Amino acid sequence: MLFDHCAQCQQCCTIEAGHPPLDVSLTQTETARLGSVCIEDNCANLGPSGCQLGHDKPFGCTLYPLSYNPHSRDFYYDSECPLMPTYIAQLASASSEASQHLAQMRQTIAVLEQQEPEYLLHNHLVDIDYFDLLKLPVQAPTPSQGQLK
Repeated sequence: MLFDHCAQCQQCCTIEAGHPPLDVSLTQTETARLGSVCIEDNCANLGPSGCQLGHDKPFGCTLYPLSYNPHSRDFYYDSECPLMPTYIAQLASASSEASQHLAQMRQTIAVLEQQEPEYLLHNHLVDIDYFDLLKLPVQAPTPSQGQLK
């Protein structure tokens, strides 16, 4: 499974010594539920097998290793995430975990563009500050494109 590696790596949930804390961007609903999420050393929600919030983790965390620029409507990725070469390779198949992840992110972003566009901009600005972002070189094919040979 593609994202199983994340529980072992935990790089995105850890702030290197000397770097400022990371205030994770939260939607209005997430703020009401979680208050705030600030990573000073290791995320307080990080357990031995990964995020303890499960499906309730913030959208910014679910989106990772991607970042979305609402101005250009492009996806970027954290170049330091060891998962990215596999993620990018998997985008060639519409049925892959990476393609499914990207499709889910697009659906959520479409809602956020209507309901909380300022959140998307803030999240991307935070990502720019904390990650070495590169433009995602390929986009996931639509299901019909994935079936063409």
